[in-house]
Amino acid sequence: MPSKLAELRLFFREFRRNFHTTGSITPSSRFLGKALARFVAGNGSQRRVLEVGPGTGAVTSHIVGRLGPEDRFDLVELNESFVALLRRRFAEEPDLRAVADRTRILHQRIEELTDCGQYDVIVSGLPLNNFAASDVERILAAFTSLAKPGGTLSFFEYIAVRPVRAAFARAGERQRLRDVGRLLKGLLGRHEIRRECVLANVPPAWVHHVRLGA
Repeated sequence: MPSKLAELRLFFREFRRNFHTTGSITPSSRFLGKALARFVAGNGSQRRVLEVGPGTGAVTSHIVGRLGPEDRFDLVELNESFVALLRRRFAEEPDLRAVADRTRILHQRIEELTDCGQYDVIVSGLPLNNFAASDVERILAAFTSLAKPGGTLSFFEYIAVRPVRAAFARAGERQRLRDVGRLLKGLLGRHEIRRECVLANVPPAWVHHVRLGA
């Protein structure tokens, strides 16, 4: 079983190599994980749950703890090292191994997930504020197409990340941040159903819950 220290080392290594897609120097705290998994628990019927960008699985454990006995769980992760760790965790850790037979770990981009049907719940750990606006637009479109009617999307962003970064950025970066902010504001303005402030995380974060596919 991978130790927590080994997971932290892996996360920090991938942060240094791939800041653009990793986004944070440490995995999500348990408080952030609990908030992101808020809408996973269902009403007893079979549900489909998708986690995007699980990294080392800090949020995954909270999702698994809220899955129903018939729920299906897919994880989409682009980083090869994180994929290997997740597969090892689902093979070795009792809580994760208990749902391994109804879990798939998919090594690909979310935009490439086109033949898997739709999901009741989507939980995203992607650092959207790090991406080009065109990438964010494609990712949000993918979330919308993958959500069942009335399905929920839960994602986070670090508090004040855009204005702080924009204050020290060059013109091109400020424009990118404005464009990303415009896209997220449009989504939240139309579909947000709940927002949570998670201070016990590094950095502190907003968790947004959105109703899609209605």
